[in-house]
Amino acid sequence: MAEHYFALSRDDQNEVLEQARAKTGRPSHLLEKDLWVVWTLGTLFESPFASDLTFKGGTSLSKAYNIIERFSEDIDLTYDIRKLIPDLTGEEYFLPASRSQASKWSKAVRDRLPDWIGSTVQPHLQAALERERLGATLEIAGAEHDTLQLHYPAIKQGTGYVSPVITLEFGGRATGEPHGVLPITCDMAGHVDGVSFPQALPQVMGVARTFWEKATATHVYCAQGRIRGERYARHWHDLAAIMRSEHFDAVIADRAVAREVAEHKSWFFSEKAADNKTINYTFAVLGALRIVPEGAAREALAADYATMLEDEVMVGDALPFDELMQACAQVQARANAAART
Repeated sequence: MAEHYFALSRDDQNEVLEQARAKTGRPSHLLEKDLWVVWTLGTLFESPFASDLTFKGGTSLSKAYNIIERFSEDIDLTYDIRKLIPDLTGEEYFLPASRSQASKWSKAVRDRLPDWIGSTVQPHLQAALERERLGATLEIAGAEHDTLQLHYPAIKQGTGYVSPVITLEFGGRATGEPHGVLPITCDMAGHVDGVSFPQALPQVMGVARTFWEKATATHVYCAQGRIRGERYARHWHDLAAIMRSEHFDAVIADRAVAREVAEHKSWFFSEKAADNKTINYTFAVLGALRIVPEGAAREALAADYATMLEDEVMVGDALPFDELMQACAQVQARANAAART
C-alpha cells in the first residue's frame, strides 16, 4: 500500500522530490509548492462551505484544465456574494441598480469578507494542519485583510522568486458562475512508486469567464500603462495558452459571458485610462479589446516576464517575450473579430 507523502520523514520527502524532479524535469521547489497547493485546495473543498467557493485564475487553468504550462503558486477564490451579503443581494444574484448601490455592496463585502475568512476559513485550515501534524502556519494578509497565507516548512528552495507560501486570495463580489467540479492532482502523482499525494475536487470557474477576466485586466494595463506588482506577465502567458487550447473558439464565441464580465467590472472595478477617461469594458469586449502594450509599459512587462523565466516558473518551452506579444496580438485580433460577427 502506498505511503502518503506527509507521513514520510523530511529526508524521505527530499528523496521523493528529487525522484520526481528527475522524472518530470520540473524544479523540485515548484513540485513541493504544487503539493501544498493541492493539499490546500483539497482541504478547502472538503469543508462545509465548499459549495459557496469557486476556484479560479491561472492556477485553475493549469491544475483543472491543463491549459497552461506555467506554475501557478497562488489560489484565487470567489466566495459567493449571495452568501456574503444576502441581505443586500437577495437569494437571486443581480447587479447593482446604481453607483451608490454598487458602493454599498462593495463596502459590505470589504467589511464582511475578512471576518468570514478569519472566523470560518482560517479555523478550518488550522484544524486540518493540526490533525495531520503539518508544520505550516497561517496568517491573514493583504491591505484589506482578504488574503490568507499558508507558510509551509520548505525542503527545497529556488532563486527566491517563488517563496514557500501559499497565498489564498479571496473575492466576494461575484457568484463564481459559470463553474463546475473538476479533479485536481499533484504534478508528482504517478511518478514515484509507493508514495501517494494530496488530491482535490474543487468547484472551478469556466474557462470563458477566466479568459474574459484576464483579457479585460490586460486591456486595463494597456490603457493605463502601469504594472501592478510582480508576476503580472502571467496574464499574457495565460491568454496565449488559452488561444492554443481546444477551448478558444468556444470562449470567444461566448458573448454572454463576455458581456457579463464587462458589466460586472463596470460596476465593481471601474478604472480610468492614462488620459483620465473611464475605461469602457463593454466597448472592449464588443470588438475593441487591446492587450498588447507599447513603450514603457511593454518594457516593464518584459522585465517581469524575464524574472518569471529566471525562476523556471514557466513549465515546458516558454515563448520568448516578443513571440508572446505576437501571440497576444493574434488573441486580440481573433477575439475582436469574433465580437464583430
